[in-house]
Amino acid sequence: MKRSAKFILGILVALFVLWLVLPAYLRQALIHQQPGIYDYQIFNNRTVGTGLSQPWELSAAYNQMQPSPALRDSLLSMETTAFLVIQNDSILYEYYPEGLDPEAPGNSFSMAKSIVSLLIGCALADGNIESTQQGVEELLPDLPKLHGKGLRLDHLLTMSSGSSWDESYSSPFSITTEAYYGNDLQKLLQRLQIEEKPGNTFSYRSGDTQLLAQILLNATGRSLADYAAEKLWRPLGAEQAALWSLDQENGMEKAYCCFNSNARDFARLGQLLLNKGHWKGQQLLPEAYINAALSPATHLKDEDGDTVNYYGYQIWLLQHQGESIPYLRGILGQYIFVLPETNAVVVRLGHRRSEIYCGAHTQDAYTWLNIARQVLKNQQ
Repeated sequence: MKRSAKFILGILVALFVLWLVLPAYLRQALIHQQPGIYDYQIFNNRTVGTGLSQPWELSAAYNQMQPSPALRDSLLSMETTAFLVIQNDSILYEYYPEGLDPEAPGNSFSMAKSIVSLLIGCALADGNIESTQQGVEELLPDLPKLHGKGLRLDHLLTMSSGSSWDESYSSPFSITTEAYYGNDLQKLLQRLQIEEKPGNTFSYRSGDTQLLAQILLNATGRSLADYAAEKLWRPLGAEQAALWSLDQENGMEKAYCCFNSNARDFARLGQLLLNKGHWKGQQLLPEAYINAALSPATHLKDEDGDTVNYYGYQIWLLQHQGESIPYLRGILGQYIFVLPETNAVVVRLGHRRSEIYCGAHTQDAYTWLNIARQVLKNQQ
């Protein structure tokens, strides 16, 4: 028994020592295992402030049109936390599970990438950035490993940087895991280098978005959250302040993943795209930039050799029932869809999404569009 006790104690001591020598980000990854929509609670955050709120009006037909039982079952089975359909600037339908606070913030995950793209458009309009053709030598002077390879702003916007960022979600040792649970994003960016010719191949990299955030910081002298508050959140009349998670206290925003808000306020971003950058008498972004952002990067091939007809400037594009639909997408089933033909915006938030893909798009994206179209059809 004494030998057994000593052996067990020895193992425990060894495990404790091993735990202590692990990088801090890896300890956090092992503790939390998988990202979750309420991870803002484990991170430091910077507030994206709001001003005078502009609540959505309720449609005269509010919640009178219900999806079929089969489609409603999809909301439950995929652990949906919010489903919202806005048409003609009014809420037509919304669903929340019983007991859930509709105003509680949740993580956008990669929908944040599209928000960063919108902020690039604002910086272009302000003259802080000259053009999408501007090179990183000017925009990112402190990242010399990216210089001399022809890398431009538009390459970052279209995920064609050719950088060494490894977009791996399953490995605890990947740079993506380190970015999520680590505490020094700017140090991670210093490690990046160009491995392939920029502007040729679409390869989804969260690092491209984080580089865009560094460009915004350099160009505006403002934190991402403060700039987002001034250019988007306040003018859009958001009802709740948002939270942008940071790598450390008073640090840098996790630009590629971690903007936290609720369905009603997320819908404002979709409405802004639907309105080509216009919001209640103000042109918040140039229409030309919105048009470019929503145009597929068909000059690129993806890693399978297919033409990239499904991605613009950090915004996804799909075809559904003959309609071209721009949308924002997050890894756990966060979506904002823009339906121009019916003047509608659809938001779906939740804990899960389908693991099956239809080309570049997750299968459940079509489920949420089918639910929205059923609601919209019943209203007509």
